[in-house]
Parts: sequence; C-alpha cells; structure tokens
Amino acid sequence: MRLSFLLRYVFILFFIHLAIPAYAEHAAPEKKEEPHPPERKTVVFEHELDAYYSNVGLYLSLSEEAIPDVGERDELSVYKDLLFSSYIPRFLVLEAAVFPMPGLGAIIKSNAEDLYKSAEITDNLNLVKAATAGFEEPWAVSLFLGNVVSFTRPGEAWRSGNFGYMGYLLSYGGYHIKDNKLIKDDWVELEWKIKGDRKFSTHDLHWSFRVGGKLHNNPDIKDIVYLSVRRGRLDFEETDSLLKNSGFEYTFDMDSETLKPVRHIFTVDRRWPWKEHRVGFTLAVGFLWESPDRYTGELRNADRENFQVILRPNIIF
Repeated sequence: MRLSFLLRYVFILFFIHLAIPAYAEHAAPEKKEEPHPPERKTVVFEHELDAYYSNVGLYLSLSEEAIPDVGERDELSVYKDLLFSSYIPRFLVLEAAVFPMPGLGAIIKSNAEDLYKSAEITDNLNLVKAATAGFEEPWAVSLFLGNVVSFTRPGEAWRSGNFGYMGYLLSYGGYHIKDNKLIKDDWVELEWKIKGDRKFSTHDLHWSFRVGGKLHNNPDIKDIVYLSVRRGRLDFEETDSLLKNSGFEYTFDMDSETLKPVRHIFTVDRRWPWKEHRVGFTLAVGFLWESPDRYTGELRNADRENFQVILRPNIIF
C-alpha cells in the first residue's frame, strides 16, 4: 500500500508540475516560434520553461551589432568560431532562473515531512530526493559576458532559445539545498562555458561544457572548483535510434583549497520523441556521490559518505 500510494503521488505530482510549462507553451504558440531569427535585433528577450531549469534572459549587444546567424553549421565549426572571437566579448546577457523541481523537493520536506519519509524506499533511494538530487540552489541571477550566435535553417520558422554561447558567467543566489533542505547561504559563482541549444524540425541538440568555481558565505559549506560536461539529442526522424535519442551529464567538484574530490554526478538518459507534437519524454538515471568533506560544522555527515540514486523524468519542448 505504501509503495503504491507513493508511486501514484510521484506521478501525479510530476505531471501536474509539468502541466504548467506545457500549458504556457501551447497556449501561446506565437511566442514559441517567431517568423524571423533575432540576428536583426540588438536587444532580445528570451525565456525557457522546464521542470528543472526555467529562466528569462535579456540579450544586449555591446557593439550595436546584432546576434550573428551561423545557420546549420556543425558543432566543431561553431566551437572554432566562438573560440577565436571570444577574446572580445560582444554581448551581455542578464538572466533570472528558478529550479522548480529542486525547490518543490525542499517544500515537500519542510511542509510534508510524513509524505517525504514515506518516499524512502532504501537508505540510498528516496523518490523525492532521487528526482531532485544534484541541484544546489532554488534560484539564481546571472550575468553572461561573451559571444552569442543563433542557429537557423532555411525554410523553417525561428524557434526561441536557438543560441550558442561562449564566455564568462557570473551568478549569485541566496540559498543552498542539501538533502532537500534550504540553507541560508549567499554564494557567488564564476565560470567559463560553451553552451549550445540547436532546435530544428528534424532534431534538437543540446551541449554544454563548463569550468569554474563557487564561493559560499556560509562557513559550513566549502568553496569548490568544478568541471561539467553535458550533451543530449532528440531526433524526430530516427525515433528508434538509441544513439540519436539519448544524452549524458557528468560534473566533478573539488575542494578549492586541497583539490580533493568532494562530489561526482553522472547521469545518462533515454529520450522518446513525439514527432506529431515536437516534444520528447526523457528519463535520466545515474548517481551522486558526495564526500563528508563537502561540509563542515553542523552540516557535516561524518558517519558516512553520501551515495544517492538519481531518477529524473522530464518533458522536452
């Protein structure tokens, strides 16, 4: 009974939560696609709705030149162009982001403790935690300084968010999440990143490479440096191809003083495209390992290392 109730709750909670961005996307299709790409504009406003990372961003040209369009150029060519031009930043992006599912996990733990405990299947598998592990903040504001390009395909309408980035990102937030618990912490993060979101009628392709550091005002949370790689593809033509409908993510955190490993996150995901509606269903599975040295004082779990299973269902628009 307990497991049956829990499974029903998780699925109901998940789809109700996803219904909000799904409704927003389909209620206003004119905002999802524009007739022309933004390369003609020097100021662009963009938004993205997702169960794990939703944001709004303001793109500003520093040189009064519009965002250049690179068409369907392959990934390596895009990296090369961005790399050789990144020493002169041409764009400023201001962004505000929220992380709905991680925030929801913290709300459930603090306001529905019995329900949260009932989600505990084993010591390393709490279904609420498994769906939210790996995200350390409920919200963030950031400033990106670097170069931006847009992706378009002749004959296809422009899709919002079709950008590639390379440059520096400075972020700030006021809280830290540990084991689905909100902890007051003013943190600052600086990273260098390459990121791309290519959305065409035949496929969606997303990639990200980041290296940076994060400073915490809370003395019980150690400062870290990190490396993170992510790539995923959703193919609407070869729907049965596992290689073209999958993705992975790996993040490696180190203590900024000793450079000792304090956290590993690894996930792989399978994606199921729904061509008629241009959406995809995805399930990421993996693990999070965290050293007791990640925290000090009252936040330190000295008795054991933390190993957490990750299960992240999602819908890709």
